[in-house]
Amino acid sequence: MQAHALKIVQLLRQAGHQAFWVGGAVRDRLMGKEPVDIDVATSAQPEQVQALFPRHVAIGKAFGVIQVLLNDEPFEVATFREDIAYADGRHPTGVRFADAEADAMRRDFTINGLFYDPESDTIQDFVGGRRDIEAKIIRAIGPPEERFNEDYLRMLRAVRFASVLQFSIEPATGAAIRQLAGHITAVSPERIQVELTRLLTESPKAGQGLLLLKDMGLLAPILPEVSRLAGQAQPPQFHPEGDVLTHTAMMLDQMERPSVTLAYSVLLHDIGKPPTATLSLEPDGSTRIRFDRHAQVGAEMARDILRRLRLPNEEIDKICQCVERHMHFINVPQMRKATLRKLVGSPTFPEELELHRLDCLSSHGQLDNYYFLMDFVEQLKNEPVLPPAWINGRDLLALGMTEGPEIGQRLKKAYELQLEGAVGSREELLEWVRRTITIY
Repeated sequence: MQAHALKIVQLLRQAGHQAFWVGGAVRDRLMGKEPVDIDVATSAQPEQVQALFPRHVAIGKAFGVIQVLLNDEPFEVATFREDIAYADGRHPTGVRFADAEADAMRRDFTINGLFYDPESDTIQDFVGGRRDIEAKIIRAIGPPEERFNEDYLRMLRAVRFASVLQFSIEPATGAAIRQLAGHITAVSPERIQVELTRLLTESPKAGQGLLLLKDMGLLAPILPEVSRLAGQAQPPQFHPEGDVLTHTAMMLDQMERPSVTLAYSVLLHDIGKPPTATLSLEPDGSTRIRFDRHAQVGAEMARDILRRLRLPNEEIDKICQCVERHMHFINVPQMRKATLRKLVGSPTFPEELELHRLDCLSSHGQLDNYYFLMDFVEQLKNEPVLPPAWINGRDLLALGMTEGPEIGQRLKKAYELQLEGAVGSREELLEWVRRTITIY
């Protein structure tokens, strides 16, 4: 990738234009990280870029952005520009082409406003970005209110960068976010979801990112259901860590390179607690907070939230299953073998098990059920968790049963016996059917 990005710069310069790597790739390079992608900024006009690179896509020509394909690898090549105005807090109404310094000044944060010359291995810094990277600070370029009013998503990006990079937000930048936080709802759910997902899955301490969202005033307008976890008390004997938001943040902090499924399952697993919270009178006369059916209620709420954020339906289904089933793990030692096999055989079992582990570590600290399940999985390592059923509906019809709901019920019971190990073969299972069926 870097060789191709260097080639683009060289070709532009050979044609008489200025050209640099810009933005996140420069930031990552200064931080000793491998860039995920490399963007190029140039003095060349869009038409000149198109002429130099026949394989291209004019993805944003009106804004000076051309996607160049070099050996089938895409690179964004953008003409130096300054934005004319923002009418809706989301998109510029127009641009005018400018020089490198003006281009740097229109960008969001100083850490993203650096230009890198890959031929001389030098940095051009018009905004103090190098200093802020060294100091681990997120600072808006120019007046923060202006930058955020241009694009309200930048407020969420500031928190995401702070969380992922483990930087702090500069005070004036933070004050502007708190002042304008309510405007985040003007941003499309899809754009919000991208930033939120990256915060949750890329942060070394995603719980700190969640609390920073709350501190900046962004959590309530984006995720009011999660915001309401703050202050929701829990039984101290099970949750000595404190309220539900504290518990959730602790779980998020302990995730390691989570999948999208796990990250959102952790975030949303207890959102059903505030609406289901009740006080019950115990036999000893004390009161206890209860959250009856909070997992089921939470799964319904999670589905609404995830649809609002425009996550894919398949992802929504997996996350909601994890939320709905997260309390099942309390009873695993008492479960029948067939029930355990069905639990372990679920496609979301790895995420559910990790959710349970994080839940325990961030509350009472007892991992007995986690290790019980790990042992059970080990016992099954040489056999399928959910083997093919030995008998089917045709077998029951051949034994004289008539079509109807009883066939499904009988097959379900037969499969449970198979999973339990109560019968050792297909023949034994068919013999059980012969002994127990009622023929009409």
